[in-house]
Amino acid sequence: MDLYFITLYNDPMDMNEVAVFIKVSQLGSFSQAARQLDMPNSTVSAKVSSLERRLGVTLIQRTTRRLNLTEAGREYFRRCLAGLSEIHAAEAELASLQSEPSGLFRITAPVELGSVLLPNVVRDYSERFSKVRVEMILSDRRVELLAEAIDIAIRVGHLPDSTLIAKKIAEVFFAPYASPIYLKKRGTPKHPKELREHRCLHFTPLGFELWRLQGPSERASSSQKLAAASFTKLEIPVSSPIIVNDLAVLRSMAAAGAGIAMLPNFFCTDEVRDKSLVRILPQWHSEIMPVHFVYPAQAYVTPKLREFIALAEVQFKKELKTN
Repeated sequence: MDLYFITLYNDPMDMNEVAVFIKVSQLGSFSQAARQLDMPNSTVSAKVSSLERRLGVTLIQRTTRRLNLTEAGREYFRRCLAGLSEIHAAEAELASLQSEPSGLFRITAPVELGSVLLPNVVRDYSERFSKVRVEMILSDRRVELLAEAIDIAIRVGHLPDSTLIAKKIAEVFFAPYASPIYLKKRGTPKHPKELREHRCLHFTPLGFELWRLQGPSERASSSQKLAAASFTKLEIPVSSPIIVNDLAVLRSMAAAGAGIAMLPNFFCTDEVRDKSLVRILPQWHSEIMPVHFVYPAQAYVTPKLREFIALAEVQFKKELKTN
């Protein structure tokens, strides 16, 4: 049997000695303990003796007929047995956790992004792992993961340095959208500068006077226009008869023909599919922002977190394509 040592209070502990002592105490016999442990009798006896020397106390009184635990031996046996039971329970619990996701799983995401991406993923995840209870916290404030016991966050934008684990899953941007009704009445812009002549609906966080767009450089060659680094940035002054601080309302107004709106690309999938909105100036968009899974650093990722990432990553990458 291999020897395993634990240093405790600067005193090396041989757990095999403890395990042999427990087995001898349970069976009341060195020879029976040796048979069960598949050890020579001399090795079993030597390990108990070594344990007694280290502790400086007699644990077992040996006679030719039987073994008797001393008072110290009985107390040490009781405490060791309780500790061993806790170790077995801990290993059983960890094995259970590793085999099937269970318990409370808390997710946080920005309101608009979470409302679009999470419902289908959480539905599928919950149906697949019935022992997990999922709580979604949709908020545009930066939720503190450790302080609020969050398992995973979905965050947009460049992340500050931290001890959290970040895994990039996709990219998002804002782009101009309008309804066919509006475009039929007012015409379709061919260049961002033409937006000055249109009714542009403002989303409050983007500002009130300018739309900042980036697209292919007019001086670049055709091959250069295909390169990610070959783009130009424009600041377009736009007329804004309507200013809205809610993306869902802004989207509805654009679909109703009220004007052109800058909207997140992931936020208009259904409207583009049913043709109530059209993306105009398809080569132009706002700054591209990364989307990350963010979660606390940990030696072993829990099954509920691992399975959620595996399930969500595929769908999120599909939904958040930048093309």
